[in-house]
Amino acid sequence: MSLLPRTAEEFSSADYWERFFRKRGEKAFEWYGDYNSLCGVLHKYIKPRDKVLVVGCGNSELSEQLYDVGYRQLTNIDISETVVSHMNQRNAEHRPDLTFQQLDATQTGFESGSFQAALDKGTLDAMASEEDGALAGRMLAEVGRVLAVGGRYVCVTLAQEHVIKLAVEHFAQGWAVRIHCLSGQQKEESDSSFALPVFVLVCTKFRQAPPFAVLELCQGEDGAPTRLASVPELLSAVKERQAYNLMLHKLRGGTDAGSTPSLTLCHAATGRPRYTLTVQDSLPSAKLPRSNHFAIFIVPQGRESDWLYGSAEGRIQLASSAKFRRLVIVAMHRDQEYEDMQAVQSELSPMVMELAPPGMPANQQVPFLSVGGDLGWREVIGRGVSALTGEYSVEDVRGEDGHLYRRLIFMNNSQLVQSESRLRSAATASSAHKKKNKKKSKPSVSDAPALTGVKDRIVDRGFLCCTHHEVMVAGLAMLGMDAINNKDHPVSVLLVGLGGGGLPQFVHDFVPCARVEVVELDPAVLEVAQTWFGFQTDERLNVTLGDGLERIKTLASEGGHSFDVIMFDVDSKDTTLGMSCPPPAFVETSLLKKVYSLLTPRGLFMLNLVCRDSALRKSVLERVQAVFPCVFSRGIEGEVNEVLLCCRSSGEEHKPHTIPSTLQQTARDLQKTLRANTQTAPCVPQIDITAMLNDLKVI
Repeated sequence: MSLLPRTAEEFSSADYWERFFRKRGEKAFEWYGDYNSLCGVLHKYIKPRDKVLVVGCGNSELSEQLYDVGYRQLTNIDISETVVSHMNQRNAEHRPDLTFQQLDATQTGFESGSFQAALDKGTLDAMASEEDGALAGRMLAEVGRVLAVGGRYVCVTLAQEHVIKLAVEHFAQGWAVRIHCLSGQQKEESDSSFALPVFVLVCTKFRQAPPFAVLELCQGEDGAPTRLASVPELLSAVKERQAYNLMLHKLRGGTDAGSTPSLTLCHAATGRPRYTLTVQDSLPSAKLPRSNHFAIFIVPQGRESDWLYGSAEGRIQLASSAKFRRLVIVAMHRDQEYEDMQAVQSELSPMVMELAPPGMPANQQVPFLSVGGDLGWREVIGRGVSALTGEYSVEDVRGEDGHLYRRLIFMNNSQLVQSESRLRSAATASSAHKKKNKKKSKPSVSDAPALTGVKDRIVDRGFLCCTHHEVMVAGLAMLGMDAINNKDHPVSVLLVGLGGGGLPQFVHDFVPCARVEVVELDPAVLEVAQTWFGFQTDERLNVTLGDGLERIKTLASEGGHSFDVIMFDVDSKDTTLGMSCPPPAFVETSLLKKVYSLLTPRGLFMLNLVCRDSALRKSVLERVQAVFPCVFSRGIEGEVNEVLLCCRSSGEEHKPHTIPSTLQQTARDLQKTLRANTQTAPCVPQIDITAMLNDLKVI
């Protein structure tokens, strides 16, 4: 299968080209290559018997070299009298039929349709900057006039954006346009800051314009053509090739653990993403075996958003564990089929070798690494579009522990798992429900559903995938067991942010008589939770669709409402902020005061805080402390998340700067209560309350 690269590397045309021409000066056009580097593609489109017009020949040796291999009908033109005189004298003795004429390429005087090919090496590039492109436009029109039907304009170019755009737009209607991307010419010292590929633009003249544009891109002189639908798509593909070459040049220049360039390999025929490659170099201080230069790691399908593969910190740890100087981490895309590890290796090998670190021996064996030797497993079971967040995918994957998990992924941030639940077999769940009174044990991997139909897989409502959800449940112990077991006044919970519904469903199922209201902004999320994540509402569990901020303000203004627990578990859609959870408006002092007013005297406010900006985190904590007299924090190992547990009361049980002495006992009692409530729940709660409260810190 043929693959085309797309890279996120920024290719800033104006700045890059300015530095290129300033540094190379008059030698810039040597970069276009000589006969040996161009002959493959030139011979493909220009035949020895063709009458060829060489536009702006200059003093290049290309025409002489073509003449020497059998091209005898070459007409060379240039605007410079000095160049023409010099070239005629240089070739008079050994190449008497090779002619050079002083002519203006915009008005040659040749008869229309008198040439089968026009060859241009750098002339278009030189003329495109004159008269805002008008001069080059007149040259292209003249070339089109003198070419016969079926004739080809073959232009060797560096494809500056304004140059290639001018030419492609000129020929897009009525001509076939094909662009070959050749390897960059490396003629300078190895530390050169330039890595420009050379392009060959081939435009073929039709007798009658086709009903659609013929726009194609080829990698190398013999690469299969990829059809593009529009001029902007073709120009974008050219820019991607330039950026890809720039990235390769940087990678060949040295290793840098702090830089993790990535690129996407797309199916050449469809253009759809197939692999994403991220380059991770080991730290300079890492002690590595001398022969461990380079390795490829295949991420199991569906696991690309795991911390180890989807975060910068995780990839550094992975590279450190692998003990290779450079590790290329490969993620496979959904909606693509992969036969087996051997097939993936064969498909990737030609491309990934271009990413090898400098100094690697030529015949070095490059190992392909994986988890367990297989490709993992993923099945997309649902799709949809949210009016607020865009496209989403619901997919079942096999986790590292062998269990199956269901995940909600929003495609605008496909590296982030929005919601996750563990799955179990419907048959196993039914059997287990009949044995409720028997001693229960933690489900084993064998309880995971086999890879049967999706209907046999159901969500395990007793298992919380997110540690911060477990901490929030454990935090209920701060209410005290009298409150939790009081059926006359059951625990009331207000939760902002539904996700897959795992947290509110768990509280509903296992906390005796608890009443839960969930506020969710996105109707599509509620539909997904009910359709795919086993979320079920009833008189004790209801969902209010709307803005969580407005709901808090409305409840506070109406009066008469109070909750034992208010939870914020809502993420921010603004990725430019240093805080991804919650949105800043949720931790403004005015709103925090409204939250405080809605809590019962024994009440708790729980906040899932994800803040990478230390100054912003400090500001949030100061605002929370200004409202709540008692604030505790529980960090999540390996994550940025922390859960803030904020007590409304600062009485005997909640003295400032002190963790309640009875908390551990209350935690054990809560554990027993949750287990005891499984008589009315469809599964067993799998949570260690005591462990979740062990690392609690006073803020």
